[in-house]
Amino acid sequence: MRNFIYHAPTRILFGKNKVNELGAEVIKHGSKVLLAYGSHSIKESGLYEKVVKILANSNIPFVELSGILPNPKIASVRQGIDLCRKHNVDFILAVGGGSVIDCVKAIAAGVSYNGDVWDFMIRKAKVVNPLPFGTILTLAATGSEMNGNAVISNPELFDKRAMGDASLQPCFSILDPTLTFTVNRWQTAAGAADIMSHIFEQYFTPDEGAFVQDAIAESILKTAIKFGPIAVSQPDNYEARANLMWASSLALNGLTVTGKAGGDWATHDMEHQLSAVNDMTHGAGLAILFPHWMNYVLNEITAPKFAQVARNVWNVVENDDVIAAKEGIKQTRLFFNSLDLPNSLSSQGFGEEHILDMAKKACLFGPIGALKKLNAEDVAIILRNAL
Repeated sequence: MRNFIYHAPTRILFGKNKVNELGAEVIKHGSKVLLAYGSHSIKESGLYEKVVKILANSNIPFVELSGILPNPKIASVRQGIDLCRKHNVDFILAVGGGSVIDCVKAIAAGVSYNGDVWDFMIRKAKVVNPLPFGTILTLAATGSEMNGNAVISNPELFDKRAMGDASLQPCFSILDPTLTFTVNRWQTAAGAADIMSHIFEQYFTPDEGAFVQDAIAESILKTAIKFGPIAVSQPDNYEARANLMWASSLALNGLTVTGKAGGDWATHDMEHQLSAVNDMTHGAGLAILFPHWMNYVLNEITAPKFAQVARNVWNVVENDDVIAAKEGIKQTRLFFNSLDLPNSLSSQGFGEEHILDMAKKACLFGPIGALKKLNAEDVAIILRNAL
């Protein structure tokens, strides 16, 4: 196990009605708020009215940024930056899922930056003195509520890029599982796949000796496997929603990658290019790609790690590592299929004409991955296999 420093500063308020503590949390960090959210769903659920009432009762003035879309667009980020500057906002509140939170992180970074905010996504700028922000989570999936990462789409460039900095971790996140009761079957299933994919990225690395981290990761995988189908079929099952919500946060708050050099992240780099092309749901894209990535990087060197998760998570009984690994990959695909998630790119409108451009963009900054380095040619093969 490698040396590490672990710091998770986000204050988590977990459980029913924790939104009632919002005012006291906001006052700790700011006096004028940008309230950022997506479309009409938080108004239909009554959450918007509750949040606005709490801010008013706490004498906290606010301005609004609405209409943040899935796979958040750079236009919303720029609009949010302009609002913060115009109204002297000193705190941002994200109410929604990972897309809203990611958008808010980019806004927080961009307010004090003199250039265009897309510079963060192309590694041209570093985050300095971002605005503080908090979140009210309404979808268990991305883990953005407890980390400093964000992913932003640029439709004009048909590109989607990640940014991140330790200073972009939320001051607080309110996690009330009842707020996810209205999430539909598709988004619930895709969210479970997203949670599992975050674990896969940090689990499948060349590092050795991180037994406790792997054991935690395996437990989070088992949680998604157990409660994902329940939440899909019983959307108001509190225990299922609660376990998925906490699994989402733990899957990407840095805990399971401690003692390692870092995650693999090749599959995420590839998927970002899928959703940059046709705006598909991130978790669904990951569900398509992960088994194909697994098969491509599987060899005698990587087989023991795949066999480990096959035995410990999928209960595969097989002594031969390669055979066990293949069965584990098969079970992963079957599980995603059981959630009615897609298993091919062609079913989502992709064809050969997209492959080379997506592969090149995925490797814009060089080979990707850690378990096995992949260049654009490797990525193109994986994408073709996924057609």
